[in-house]
Amino acid sequence: MWYNLSMWQKILQKIVKILDPKLEKYREPKKPGPKYAPKTLEEFIDVLRRTPRTVLDNKARDRIAAVMSFDERKVENLMAPKSKMVFVKDKEVLGPLVLDKLYKSGFTNFPVINSKEKVSGVIHTEALNMLEIKKTDKAEKYVDKKVYYLHAEDSLKFAVEEIERTNSYYFFVLDRNEELAGFFTVQMLLDYLVH
Repeated sequence: MWYNLSMWQKILQKIVKILDPKLEKYREPKKPGPKYAPKTLEEFIDVLRRTPRTVLDNKARDRIAAVMSFDERKVENLMAPKSKMVFVKDKEVLGPLVLDKLYKSGFTNFPVINSKEKVSGVIHTEALNMLEIKKTDKAEKYVDKKVYYLHAEDSLKFAVEEIERTNSYYFFVLDRNEELAGFFTVQMLLDYLVH
């Protein structure tokens, strides 16, 4: 009689399944290996460096580094500078050319400035997308006057507290002279932490 190999494998697997628990008492107890717990940040970083790439790839290493340096990082490390901001004047008509400029910028929030070049609010693209804009509508009609500020020297921890407190996702950033230095968003924070 010829039996196929897979049938014998199944029979042996059943025998092992039955016998294995019964043989447990005859086996030597497994000794737990030594556990290493780093005592300092330097020791932890050393463990990370020695961890093989097959266990911890570069992306995971970057995430760990971002989280570990979180307390030391400041808003100025992540913010977009003023030179990259796209401003809208409050009396500016939101015609096709202006709207095209805003959409092409890739931003979702635009600071609105008054005749004295001071920020009077912000326009969110959601407001522009949801409303019927007439060719004669001025930017001031869509301004959100609730603006929030951070300082360039503020820590990221403080920025997170402000995000929670204000429930805002867009902040103007001021320099030491209380002048506009740029902007900071929740997305920038997430990109830093998650990459």
